[in-house]
Amino acid sequence: MTLAYDGSNYAGWQVQPGKATIQGSLENAIASVCRERVRVTGSGRTDAGVHAFGQVASLRLSSWKSSLKSLRLALNSNLPDDISIVDIVAVEKDFHAIRDALSKRYRYQIYVSDYRSPFGSRYHWNLSGKFDLNGMRSAAAFLRGTFDFASFQATGSNRKTTVRSIYDLQIDSAPVSLSEFEHCECRFLSAGGFSLSPDAAANGWVVKIEVEANGFLYNMVRNIVGTLVQVARGKCCPDWVCKVRDARDRTKAGPTAPANGLFLLRVNY
Repeated sequence: MTLAYDGSNYAGWQVQPGKATIQGSLENAIASVCRERVRVTGSGRTDAGVHAFGQVASLRLSSWKSSLKSLRLALNSNLPDDISIVDIVAVEKDFHAIRDALSKRYRYQIYVSDYRSPFGSRYHWNLSGKFDLNGMRSAAAFLRGTFDFASFQATGSNRKTTVRSIYDLQIDSAPVSLSEFEHCECRFLSAGGFSLSPDAAANGWVVKIEVEANGFLYNMVRNIVGTLVQVARGKCCPDWVCKVRDARDRTKAGPTAPANGLFLLRVNY
């Protein structure tokens, strides 16, 4: 099944005692509708406050005899309003949401403005002042490819290898007014050849950073974004990111971007 959710009110995907989670809410809905308790496997464990347009989960049901459309409708009626099952399809018995994934794509959204939007803050990292988009793009070029991304892994993680392949890292922007923040996703225009500086015509700019890779380390996207923002704000030059990458040391990279700007866009199988 494919899910979309607003992660603002949840302690992340994974079930945790005494906390509201996406996985826990989904498993409770399944138990209520299907009269059986099953474990749902998500393609990734999104953190507290992280959102999704295309989270994928796999599960096995033994008692459901009706159509998959009926199952989707029944489950959605038993889920909170901020979690929605977009689609359910039948797959081979050996399908696994994690092991069979070829790549994942995330988006991070930043709102650059001297106006602090009370509506955009739920789905964006609010930043003010000048923002060098071209410098950020130049820095991003050092992260495309296969490298050891240990510098962008949160401390305390335990992975067999920190080598990952980033297939795509795109940065786009669009002017936006405060009234446009009734939707968390706006139309993006091409912006090139200048540093972003909000003017009176638009209250600010939305910058989106999309990253697709064969796998991600813990907090890897948010740490990449925090590092690129150091360049965009003029604190570091673009080739500093190359030095950070090669250092394989988390303390050399930028800060971790807030969770509220991150979306899991899709999982490719």
